[in-house]
Amino acid sequence: MAASVNKLAPGRILIKGGRIVDPWAGLDMTGDLLILKGKIEQVDREIRAAPGKDLLRIDASGLIVCPGFIDLHTHLREPGFEDKETIATGAMAGAAGGFTTLCCMPNTEPSIDRAATVEYILRKSSDAGSTRIRPIGCITKGRKGTELAEMGELAGAGVVGFSDDGSPVHNSSLMRHALEYSRAFDLPVIDHCEDLSLSKGGVMNEGKVAASLGLRGMPGAAEESMVERDIALARLTGGRLHLAHLSTARSVELVRQAKEEGLLVTAEVTPHHLTMTEEWVTGRKDGMVEDSVFLGLNAYDTNAKVNPPLRTGEDIAALIKGLNTGVIDAIATDHAPHTRTGKECEFDKAEFGISGLETALASLLLLVRRGDISLAGLISKLTSGPVAVLGKSCSGQNGFKPGNEADVTVFNPEMEWIVDPDRLFSLGKNTPLKGCKLKGKVMMTLVGGKITYIDKNIRTEVKV
Repeated sequence: MAASVNKLAPGRILIKGGRIVDPWAGLDMTGDLLILKGKIEQVDREIRAAPGKDLLRIDASGLIVCPGFIDLHTHLREPGFEDKETIATGAMAGAAGGFTTLCCMPNTEPSIDRAATVEYILRKSSDAGSTRIRPIGCITKGRKGTELAEMGELAGAGVVGFSDDGSPVHNSSLMRHALEYSRAFDLPVIDHCEDLSLSKGGVMNEGKVAASLGLRGMPGAAEESMVERDIALARLTGGRLHLAHLSTARSVELVRQAKEEGLLVTAEVTPHHLTMTEEWVTGRKDGMVEDSVFLGLNAYDTNAKVNPPLRTGEDIAALIKGLNTGVIDAIATDHAPHTRTGKECEFDKAEFGISGLETALASLLLLVRRGDISLAGLISKLTSGPVAVLGKSCSGQNGFKPGNEADVTVFNPEMEWIVDPDRLFSLGKNTPLKGCKLKGKVMMTLVGGKITYIDKNIRTEVKV
């Protein structure tokens, strides 16, 4: 099992001989990174530092060193659903996945629709200390879609955006006003695009696979029609619109057109929508496991039940193209932990969602090995891309510039490991990657110069 540490914070940390990739600086070189008192001190091809008890040397040869990953879309469940996840366990899972910042969604109980709940989350995340937690406030009170939340109060309390997440705002007038307020607060409105009248009762992508399994489908049009409506409202208001977890080729095309028009529209995609097709519901794990069994013992895999649903290979190709052309700005996990009883049941009754913080990097590196995206491009979608979406709320998070807080992720792109849900830090063990051999492992995560996660295989030393 990987090792964790109790927030080690040496005075100086020298990371030696890694491949340093910094999207902000356009940097991709083998070199050293020096951290002093929690801040970036120097980046160079070779750095010599005087030995001492306060100096921790990290041998990063063969490893990638990059700014810490930022997740725009995480479900931490607390308050209200601590049996699924807590802020502490979710933050530790984030650190183990290389994430130094997690933006938590408001589908909690109570919802994040008032300043007191924001303050509670910030206090709990400070106690946990493993990652930075940035709350996302509700668009409407209680996420009920009938009355706007006090968006000004939430902005003042420190939210980084507004969303009703899995409860899309169907009232177009309310959505219009929310987008108008987004201009005033300079914070994005984040929408889960789904026309519930079209997707009602559906449990997976509508198509041949759903028909063969006897399951009711969710058509791509349920997403696309809401994407089109939201873009029309962004055009009307000039507001900042961010579209969560795109899953279809048509959605990508709609965003491309909106960006060409100059609208303030951004978008994200998840690791599972980039690497898994609807076939995974049948038990096939194409690309991850050789000789996958079709309609075998693993059919009706509830861990592959997610909303929006896993789509087709053609959709994946369009999503990857969207990443490479800048149409899609960021990759976000949509980490959705559930209890075992929420998944170990009939497919129709199982809850939607995949626990993904700790497997995100390794699954995405598959795209790099296939040549679908460059390593630098992938890192940018996990770092500078999310910062560009959030804007002012992430001021100061711009890579390895001297003086910046040292949020750093170090990973081994070649290290193989087998996904064992019971060994994950997250309380949510619901991953369709169970038993898969992945390649790519986070070795160390630093938040503000504090080591919040370290793998037992990384080489460290203190020279006096």
